[in-house]
Amino acid sequence: MTTPVLQTERLLLRAWRPEDRAPFALMNADPRVMQFLPALLPRAQSDALARRSEQHFAAHDFGPWAVEVPGVAAFIGFVGLVVPAFEAHFTPCVEIGWRLAAEHWGRGYATEAALASARYGFDAAGLTELVSFTTPQNVRSQAVMRRIGMTHDEADDFDHPNLPPGHRLRRHVLYRMRSLCADRRSSVTASKRGVAETRGSGVP
Repeated sequence: MTTPVLQTERLLLRAWRPEDRAPFALMNADPRVMQFLPALLPRAQSDALARRSEQHFAAHDFGPWAVEVPGVAAFIGFVGLVVPAFEAHFTPCVEIGWRLAAEHWGRGYATEAALASARYGFDAAGLTELVSFTTPQNVRSQAVMRRIGMTHDEADDFDHPNLPPGHRLRRHVLYRMRSLCADRRSSVTASKRGVAETRGSGVP
């Protein structure tokens, strides 16, 4: 499958290229970028993650896009949609996530790219819900989640099954976002149910 290209006001969300591997490896070896992830990634693991990102598009028609700032930076990280491989109370699901080089933080790039990814997920891929999750300490990512319209319910929070009990990052917060179409369908269904229940009660 050809990776769909998404264009925003400042960004290009595109297919991965071989030349993205080196700056991606630098990101994944940066303690600032990986602060809320279990470990820094050596080059081989970073390259493997890039390959899995490419393969995700072939398997699902969406994935984590490589992000470019035309005229500014050829590659600043990834933003996009992923099907998590672990099992939890909210899976199966599609996660919207991001990882950007630290020198490009604080410019609204993650929010801009995440909004474009969410629109693609709902409008082109036909998804009805997206989730995102991180550690409670990762306030930067949670701020992005809120800015793109996601909501948090403490009852959804969970212990990440890939991390052992007692690990400092095991506890995660979960945010959700539903498509407008899904909300409309739910509203129509609820309205029809209400009408049926009213008729069944003998109320004229």
